[in-house]
Amino acid sequence: MDEKVLEEIRFHQDAVTKDANSPLFQIREKEMEISGRVFAARNQADKMVSDARQRALEIVRTAHADAERLGKEHADKVLAGVDGDIAEVKAKGVVEVETLTQELAARQSDAADFVVKLVTAV
Repeated sequence: MDEKVLEEIRFHQDAVTKDANSPLFQIREKEMEISGRVFAARNQADKMVSDARQRALEIVRTAHADAERLGKEHADKVLAGVDGDIAEVKAKGVVEVETLTQELAARQSDAADFVVKLVTAV
């Protein structure tokens, strides 16, 4: 049993056998009452601290989960943007290659004529 409970039991046993109107008895009775209030307040404070610690752990867990989720969302957005940029550069490259291929075909006959003129002019 708890020491306080045993002390209260002894006090009440003594009170039954002694005079309940004596000043010492009344002082002791008040002392026991205050001791009980302090004990209850301590228990309540301990519960409040325990609840606060539990809530803090929940907040930390939630913050970690939120940070992880937000980080993943941001990474996904960045990757989607990069994929879009890659597709855009590839499309521009294909168009540019096609344009250069057409320009090459157009100038190839001019280049061949120029080379023939150089060789025959010598």
